Amino acid sequence: MPILTAMGNWTRINEFILMSFSSLPTEIQSLLFLTFLTVYLVTLLGNSLIILVTLADPMLHSPMYFFLRNLSFLEIGFNLVIVPKMLGTLLAQDTTISFLGCATQMYFFFFFGVAECFLLATMAYDRYVAICSPLHYPVIMNQRTRAKLAAASWFPGFPVATVQTTWLFSFPFCGTNKVNHFFCDSPPVLRLVCADTALFEIYAIVGTILVVMVPCLLILCSYTLIAAAILKIPSAKGKHKAFSTCSSHLLVVSFFYISSSLTYFRPKSNNSPDSKKLLSLSYTVVTPMLNPIIYSLRNSEVKNALSRTFHRVLALRNCIL
Repeated sequence: MPILTAMGNWTRINEFILMSFSSLPTEIQSLLFLTFLTVYLVTLLGNSLIILVTLADPMLHSPMYFFLRNLSFLEIGFNLVIVPKMLGTLLAQDTTISFLGCATQMYFFFFFGVAECFLLATMAYDRYVAICSPLHYPVIMNQRTRAKLAAASWFPGFPVATVQTTWLFSFPFCGTNKVNHFFCDSPPVLRLVCADTALFEIYAIVGTILVVMVPCLLILCSYTLIAAAILKIPSAKGKHKAFSTCSSHLLVVSFFYISSSLTYFRPKSNNSPDSKKLLSLSYTVVTPMLNPIIYSLRNSEVKNALSRTFHRVLALRNCIL
């Protein structure tokens, strides 16, 4: 199949070439492959463990762990969309990706990215209800409500991903088909378009600001009210206990929003392709690995549940043997 096909005055691209880290020496690429493979396996294992433990342990059937389980599902999907192809480019130098494959990767990148923004806001609201209205928490965050909140967090990803991906890939492409990134992100693919993209760029900027800022404002409002409620607690022990229930979520939010904001909201003059690749790695590869580690190490309930599950598995294994 040819890569480029003449279509009148422009060129139809049948596949793209992901430049990834091709400018680096082979030895460095091999080292990156081993590093990213390790991170990828830790991410899958850690998030899978969170899902299994929160399902298996009755002590973790509260709303907070229901949303944490959703976050782990989301992080696994986020990683599966990007990392396997990146590992292929590093190991086998398989840098080509089909036109449909590139569009599909971009679609699910937008979908999972938008869903994560809103899910983190939902988790902040859950912490707000738990700390500010502890007596009414079980009633407010009942099974039906938490299911609706989870659905409301996942849903915005569909229209955003559909509109942006369909619109971008409806443009004609001309000249080079080399995407200067390790996955099909919107800005590097947009540079290959040979048409007026002003309206699309306005939509993309406005959409990104809304998708990032609306959940961010909800998170800030929730934690402002949480902080006010914690300050009213008379005992230092009570304050520490209340804050500890939020600290893991705060760390996850900070990692995600700082890295994604630095990637998409920096001035173009300060946004070289190489620096953007490094920043993109932080929220597409590193953050999904850190989430289960943060929630495991900083949460005694999760640590105890992991220990109980481990001992149950050992007991079952001894019974079978």
